[in-house]
Amino acid sequence: MVSIGVATSGGVGFLPLAPGTFGALVGVGLFLLFLDDGFLPYLVGVLGLGALGVWASGEAERIFDREDDGRIVIDEVVGQLITLAPLVGVRGIEKLPREFFFALVVTGFVAFRVFDIRKPGWVGQVEKNTHGGAGVMADDIVAGLMGALVLGLAAFALLAWYPAGAVVSE
Repeated sequence: MVSIGVATSGGVGFLPLAPGTFGALVGVGLFLLFLDDGFLPYLVGVLGLGALGVWASGEAERIFDREDDGRIVIDEVVGQLITLAPLVGVRGIEKLPREFFFALVVTGFVAFRVFDIRKPGWVGQVEKNTHGGAGVMADDIVAGLMGALVLGLAAFALLAWYPAGAVVSE
């Protein structure tokens, strides 16, 4: 069943411990894979995966006979991709030392997971008020947007702080 494969991100959702965290790690892997493609292809890919996720999540809920089943992790994949979007195509980011870029990716991962797990403000409201496949995806999309804001501010601060003359590409 294609819908279950998509909803569980190739079976990652069946892992017995922390499937959402592993789903988010799939998002990090996809981010690294498509990082150099540019912002527009990245955005189109995330939007397409999000739409596919709405369909697959709705189907998986029906098959699993459970609303927002923990095995559905496509929402974490998409949310993580949204959080990391500020690092795609940001001018100068590629010139930072690798360890700085890695620190930003880790910051994005942690920010998304905190918003996804704690569900502050809008994240919790969206989760309570949206159902079906869209409901599964919506809270993680909002968590991803909040994570993107945090990550974007961190990246901006780092780029502003890091001396332009010292930027080297390895």
